[in-house]
Amino acid sequence: MLEVKNISKVYNTGQIKFKALDNVSLVIEQGDFVAIMGPSGSGKSTLMHILGFLDNPDQGEYLVAGKDTAQLADDDYAKLRKEWIGFVFQQFFLLAKMSALQNIALPQIYSGVKTLKVPLEMMKAVGLQTKTKNLPSELSGGEKQRVAIARALVNNPLIIMADEPTGNLDSKSEEEIMKIFKQLNKEGKTIIMVTHEESLGNQANRVIRLKDGKIVSDIRNAKLENIDETQQQQKVKDVYNIWQFLDYIKQSYQMIFANKVRSLLSMLGIMIGVSTVVAMLALGAGAKASITESLSSLGTNMISVFPDGHNGVPALHLTLGDVDAIAKLKIVKRISPQVNGAVFLIAGNKNLSSSVQGTSSEAANMRNNKPAFGRFYTENEVKNRERVVVIGKTVAEELFGKENPLNKTIKLNRISFRVIGVLPALGAQGFRDRDNTVMIPISTAMNRLLGKDYYDMLDVEIISPELVSEAQDELENLIVKKHNLTEAQKESFRIVNMAEIQNTFQKTASSLSLLLGFIASLSLLVGGIGIMNIMLVSVTERTREIGLRKAIGARKKDILWQFVTESVIMTVTGGILGILFGASIALLLTKLAGWTVKITLSSIIISTSFSIGIGLIFGIWPAKKAAELHPIEALRYE
Repeated sequence: MLEVKNISKVYNTGQIKFKALDNVSLVIEQGDFVAIMGPSGSGKSTLMHILGFLDNPDQGEYLVAGKDTAQLADDDYAKLRKEWIGFVFQQFFLLAKMSALQNIALPQIYSGVKTLKVPLEMMKAVGLQTKTKNLPSELSGGEKQRVAIARALVNNPLIIMADEPTGNLDSKSEEEIMKIFKQLNKEGKTIIMVTHEESLGNQANRVIRLKDGKIVSDIRNAKLENIDETQQQQKVKDVYNIWQFLDYIKQSYQMIFANKVRSLLSMLGIMIGVSTVVAMLALGAGAKASITESLSSLGTNMISVFPDGHNGVPALHLTLGDVDAIAKLKIVKRISPQVNGAVFLIAGNKNLSSSVQGTSSEAANMRNNKPAFGRFYTENEVKNRERVVVIGKTVAEELFGKENPLNKTIKLNRISFRVIGVLPALGAQGFRDRDNTVMIPISTAMNRLLGKDYYDMLDVEIISPELVSEAQDELENLIVKKHNLTEAQKESFRIVNMAEIQNTFQKTASSLSLLLGFIASLSLLVGGIGIMNIMLVSVTERTREIGLRKAIGARKKDILWQFVTESVIMTVTGGILGILFGASIALLLTKLAGWTVKITLSSIIISTSFSIGIGLIFGIWPAKKAAELHPIEALRYE
């Protein structure tokens, strides 16, 4: 049935590598009752997890019915687990909010079977016919393990795999479980049991002993009886239809109502989020948009390095070597050098004194300064020193008036350039018109226009705003070390962050403090309730549940659909309540504060879609992340 050839498995625990299995070869025959034994850390559980398609070997071959499984996709492994394997775990892994019968019937969701007849028969077979409605918390250890065995049998698998099935049980329960396994083996089931207890191992027909990841003995205590081929299970087809979708909905409601307080808080968070968006769209959408636009015109997470010679210390020359060294820092996302100069612009019979910036192709993205229309120059144009230019709004108006400047020729210090884009309006800063500027490829500026062999400034984008201070220290130390600067020579350069962002925040906060305070209070409440609970449900509490579902045959999309259904139910319910609540808030503010509000259909659609989208993101993304795990990793999650 199963055969592994020269398989090995290595686990990385920090800087230490642990070889759990070392060149193991093994054949499991139909009708075997195998006890895998050995001391702790010998690789027993690892071998069973690989045999049960819960984990993959790092090397070697694994054949099922003579066919190699190396090229199988995750969904193929899920199908094998569903049709071939029934797992009995030491920790039981019963879903706490489901009854014993519901736990036993759980694998049927993924097999396409829609009947309680078989789960009831399995309960009777393990002597639990009177415990159908009991929750796991109302069962003894032995009863929980019998529920786990019945769940393993519900899809009539060919093989039962049990990992320390009596490890948490008393001697009486241990005896009962072993009787069940013997009877199952007698009926034709192949049993693979991991145990460290000699008394259990002696009851198996075959004992395989491991030590340090290697098989040290493989002894068969009894001959295999002839197994009637008709006893093999009749494979079920993958049936995924409207009935299975209804099962998803049913299970979603079970999980929601089983955790009423948590679900209510999650829906409350969505409700407040929707009501906030509805009210804010009605009261302050324009103000909020202006703030966003103002901030987006400035770079974020930015640090700039300038030559800054003073007090008798000459300015430092920043070179390509500095750029390469800074770009290698892990804390740096990207870097854009810059040279500046004054230019005289001519277009037709019009001229203008302006400034020029030579930058890399990354400058527009780093500074959130993409052209309002047209395009920015490409990396290829930078490498080839192309004569292309992106002009500011003032330059476009002064030299071209209402004409479209794109693809027009403009001279910079008598050198012809082709206009490829117009920058967005930046406005004035003090007495300086920031729109009276042009930008060209840095290679063109240095070699064709300004004749410089050093940079006037380096823009450095840091991977996170929280790391800006740390990045400043790293950059300073790097430059000092690279140029062998003394303490006095540190005056030759300076490093600053983007104070413009802080200034913009201060200006907007002073004029919109009341509005921002209102938004902040509701947004914090939404974040604190909605995100906390959704993440709690999706990641913290249910990762092991996902591992269990995958172990009994769930595919990746089964896990995703389950979480999608739950997210949609909660977000739609919360969204409907939020629309009503948000409209009430807006109307109340109209009466109490005299503000003019207008609730439109578009605002309702946008707010509802946005909030549902947020719910889905925090519901699906963690589920997808967990679904990508190997089942055994999810089952081990604490």
